[in-house]
Amino acid sequence: MGVYKLSTVGDCYIASAGVPYPQKDHAIVITEFAECCRQKANELFIELSPKLKTRNLGIRIGIHSGPVTAGVLRGDKARFDIFGGAQILGL
Repeated sequence: MGVYKLSTVGDCYIASAGVPYPQKDHAIVITEFAECCRQKANELFIELSPKLKTRNLGIRIGIHSGPVTAGVLRGDKARFDIFGGAQILGL
């Protein structure tokens, strides 16, 4: 699909399209990914709501496009991450 998982922070799954390899259709790719996530989440909500006795399940999706700085972070586990206003605004 061309979507790269960057990290999870609490309940937030952070993914990108067009990073680390540029894609001309990055906006379309990430939007299609978000729609797939929304559809799968709704299927789970329908299945789990009766078992959990709640209707207050939801998902939030943020999308932003713009320049970022990317690099490999060292530590116990080296990992690729992005930094910048576009990444923060997408949360």
